[in-house]
Amino acid sequence: MKIKKEAELMNSEDRDRILFELQSIHPDIRPISTDLIVVADWVRLKCRYGCRAYGKHLCCPPFAPSPEEMRRVVSEYKTAILARFLAEPGPGTDPRHIHHYLWDSINNLHDTVYQLETRAFLLGYYKALGFYALPCTLCETCVGEEMQEIGEKMNPLDVLKCRHKDRMRPSMEGCGVDVFKTLENAGYSPQVIRSYSERVVLFGMVLLD
Repeated sequence: MKIKKEAELMNSEDRDRILFELQSIHPDIRPISTDLIVVADWVRLKCRYGCRAYGKHLCCPPFAPSPEEMRRVVSEYKTAILARFLAEPGPGTDPRHIHHYLWDSINNLHDTVYQLETRAFLLGYYKALGFYALPCTLCETCVGEEMQEIGEKMNPLDVLKCRHKDRMRPSMEGCGVDVFKTLENAGYSPQVIRSYSERVVLFGMVLLD
């Protein structure tokens, strides 16, 4: 398989233009070939077994696209961008509850990725589609979690009950993207966090064309 390098993705005047526009929203972005995106079946098991948010958020598994669907979607694109964010913990929050510990940073990532997708769309990249990281922060409590708390049975179509259907996007990992391997392929050096005192780096993604 031929892997396109970053420089090859940026040769055209049009590509330079969109990168300039997107960097005005968030400067820390990197264009990549979608050949570098790795989707693996095992990733969803990390959500099912180990994540407290499994089944509680309508943008997460089992509501998010499956790895099979994600592979098909990625194959329809040639170029994507990765957006890097340095996360800051919120005050007075238990770091063992990572979603709330990094709430403001996650919310910033989600809002920024949505802006990147929207700007790309308006620039003519009509296929632009964003992917977040970690569970959604658009609501303090997701509709899915509220339904679970009252014992209401859920089904796949409950995703239509999302209060922010226009802005809600799935996370990369929720769709089966092996984020670590994808980042390595893109030239980053992701590290496993071994202590709550270590700096957390988050990534979002936008499929372009």
